[in-house]
Amino acid sequence: MTTTAKPAPGRRTDPDGPVAEALDRAVRNLLDRQDPAGWWKGELETNVTMDAEDLLLREFLGIRGEQETAEAARWIRSKQRADGSWATFHDGPPDLSTTAEAWVALRLAGDDPAAPHMARAAEFVRRGGGVEASRVFTRIWFSLFGLWSWDEVPVMPPELILLPSWAPLNIYNWGCWARQTIVPLTLVQTARPVRPVPFGIDELRGHGTPPAHRPGLDWQTAFEWLDRGLRVYSRRPVGWLRRRATVKAANWILAHQEADGSWGGIQPPWVYSILALHVLGHPLDHPAIQAGLAGLDGFTIREETPDGVLRRIEACQSPVWDTALAVTALADAGRPGDEPALHRAADWLLAQEITVPGDWSVRRPELLPGGWPFEFANAGYPDVDDTAEVVLALRRLGEGTAAARRRGIDWVIGMQSADGGWGAFDADNDKALATKLPFCDFGAVIDPPSADVTAHVVEMLAAEGLAEHPATRRGIRWLRDAQEADGSWFGRWGANYVYGTGAVVPALRAAGVAADDPAVRNAVRWLTDVQNPDGGWGEDLRSYREPEWSGRGTSTASQTAWALLALLAAGERSAVTRRGVRWLVETQRPDGSWDEPQFTGTGFPGDFYINYHLYRAVFPISALGRYLERA
Repeated sequence: MTTTAKPAPGRRTDPDGPVAEALDRAVRNLLDRQDPAGWWKGELETNVTMDAEDLLLREFLGIRGEQETAEAARWIRSKQRADGSWATFHDGPPDLSTTAEAWVALRLAGDDPAAPHMARAAEFVRRGGGVEASRVFTRIWFSLFGLWSWDEVPVMPPELILLPSWAPLNIYNWGCWARQTIVPLTLVQTARPVRPVPFGIDELRGHGTPPAHRPGLDWQTAFEWLDRGLRVYSRRPVGWLRRRATVKAANWILAHQEADGSWGGIQPPWVYSILALHVLGHPLDHPAIQAGLAGLDGFTIREETPDGVLRRIEACQSPVWDTALAVTALADAGRPGDEPALHRAADWLLAQEITVPGDWSVRRPELLPGGWPFEFANAGYPDVDDTAEVVLALRRLGEGTAAARRRGIDWVIGMQSADGGWGAFDADNDKALATKLPFCDFGAVIDPPSADVTAHVVEMLAAEGLAEHPATRRGIRWLRDAQEADGSWFGRWGANYVYGTGAVVPALRAAGVAADDPAVRNAVRWLTDVQNPDGGWGEDLRSYREPEWSGRGTSTASQTAWALLALLAAGERSAVTRRGVRWLVETQRPDGSWDEPQFTGTGFPGDFYINYHLYRAVFPISALGRYLERA
């Protein structure tokens, strides 16, 4: 007969002891990852189009080297799946455009098209309709090398930049990432450069019949006719107007280059801006191109493996975002605000404040600057989401941050859209007309308000004692109206409904919405319903296009933490919450981190996703810390 020892008289066992130990390990791991300058930054892992397009850029410029080609090719091959395809996220469905770009990049690297891995990739592309079915950006890249005809790419003329800000389809009606991409691409398309490579892509062609123009009139048909008209104009443009547009677009590109050589700190406008300047005649030793290429080196990761060095490119970097989340996590874990690590983080964050106007001021010309960016160097594009999280973090670090927080609060309030919500980079950037263009077949090109950004702002304003401010109350109404019928919220910048719900519930509670409010209870019911049998939460990124994936997927540390943050804010100490906490404790690695190969960040819903390597560290700390605080 087995007996269980009882606690000694006068002593109690601590049921939350394992939780506290897991939290302590996670905190030590996070502190060890801080840079001496005060910031944190995890890798932003994306998909192999970043690496394929980097090789294509270097091939076009004539600077592709053997070593970087071999290392990048090794990385690209390592991500190919058994069916020959590549996906846009871990364990995601195969993607035709990604596979086509990877195949061409490997051909540049010298891979034999008859090799089994290349033959499988080509077969997958052909089965999916061939290059004819790929996205516009893929066909633009192939057109640069004579692998596709410029005549079969939708037209965007540089005269677009001459449209006033009140006109439809002016560049400020596009999201900031889209306008930074569109402006240089108009110049590349106008020049229609071709620098042939010594191979073709017949293996990738589907040889299908182009879709016939449909009868009747709708937006798609109207824009197809507009594209036809633009093609005619592009062959015989008004000379003086074309020259004026070209000069203005080139100057716009040069004026928008950041201090680190990037454009917006993200890959698409960065590489297209370099291409545009080069096809306009700027030599490789031009300062802007030199700075752009040098900056790309800072986004390059080289990893030693038994099979050799792997080289990959980050699409973006997130030090401001990561540092703000890390500060909040450590504060949630009970670390004092005067701890040296947090003091260094505060100094670094304060130094990142943007104090000059940017593109956002086109819509808000009277608003004073005062926001924070996402990246190391991005003075032109502060964003509302980062600013809200930085203010939330700084308020945990003492009164020395009050003046900067006040400027950030004022800027965020001024960026509220007319409907009461907040977008990420611009206000009232919600004109859907741009999304109808044949050119725009790659996800989000506008920046309307979203539940996650709006929730972060509402939470920040409430924390700063502004729960009754008119802007906060309008934000709360927007969030109530945006709740899905099942009780969840859509997550624009994170995967997906778990992320949105994990952001909104804490915000509503911080702003004074009662725990028994129907919006909160419906959210709790949804989170309870989608909890995995293992106690964690996960949501596959296919939920952006396939509703049956909503709240469904392999459990991950970050998504489990998001669900717990919502449940804890709602006052839940149920078995559901305890099972989620236990999942985090039991899946923690000995070094205090968690494994998370899944992608839980979103760039463009349905098209482009991110694995934020720091998410698996910071969000579990916040969840465990708040759980123990409420124990």
